[in-house]
Amino acid sequence: MIEEREGLESLLEIMRENDLDALTVRSGDRTYELVRRDPEAAAATPVGAGNAAASSTVAPLEAAHYKKVTAPIIGVFYRSSAPGTEPFVEIGDRVEVGQVLCILEAMKLMNEITSDYAGIVHRILPENGSLVSLGEEMFWIEP
Repeated sequence: MIEEREGLESLLEIMRENDLDALTVRSGDRTYELVRRDPEAAAATPVGAGNAAASSTVAPLEAAHYKKVTAPIIGVFYRSSAPGTEPFVEIGDRVEVGQVLCILEAMKLMNEITSDYAGIVHRILPENGSLVSLGEEMFWIEP
């Protein structure tokens, strides 16, 4: 588990150093999502609350009610069938059982990964072109 205070402050420092708007970290069975507030929201922050945590929000994500699509193999994650084409799915899209979500390339074979669930795509975790491990979460689908 992340040592709450020091760990979160370290993550906030990484966000500042790399000018990140959001950062998601998995530690054990918990997932933390750090998101920078937009400037208008920061301007509304009360005086005296000017510490590092006040400029970002940190909340454990309650992921229990989402269905998770995990990688059935180790491979390179692709959101579309070819460079420059539309992704198979976007966040907010409704998907049906059997619908193609992505491609995992393993040993020069392109494997279409389909959904076992019907629902709304809530999260797409891997970056396009990244290597995913066996069992790694790729999509969260809200039934």
